[in-house]
Amino acid sequence: MGMYRRILLVVDLGEQSERIGARARDLAALMNAELSLLHVVEYVPVEPMGETLLPAVQIEEELVQRATARLAEFAEGLGIGGARRQVTAGNIKAEIVRAAQEQEADLIVLGSRERRGLSILVNFTEDTVLHAASCDVLAVRLR
Repeated sequence: MGMYRRILLVVDLGEQSERIGARARDLAALMNAELSLLHVVEYVPVEPMGETLLPAVQIEEELVQRATARLAEFAEGLGIGGARRQVTAGNIKAEIVRAAQEQEADLIVLGSRERRGLSILVNFTEDTVLHAASCDVLAVRLR
């Protein structure tokens, strides 16, 4: 395994994000790598066209602003307040791959939930990122 120089930590800011963040933080420290954080807001308006579009755009902007504040708090709580942070809106899978390419990440760290039954057939974010990313992907197993 080669040294990682740039690690992209992807979090949904849910209850288990701290566990994922701690793994990425510790790995970055071990490898002396640059760590950056990404959160993607995926907001789809109920009516994609028409008079409600303007409020939908405003709602999306508000969601991004709230997520930006939460991501800053998250980073401070992990002791990585100086790390680059990015909140973007769009398709989660596509935005992760795009951000990794833009930042020339060597490794993407994200969470992976256990699946059972029919949920195995669904294309989850970590599966798509694993196959679409041009770098390594570390999926931290979540309960």
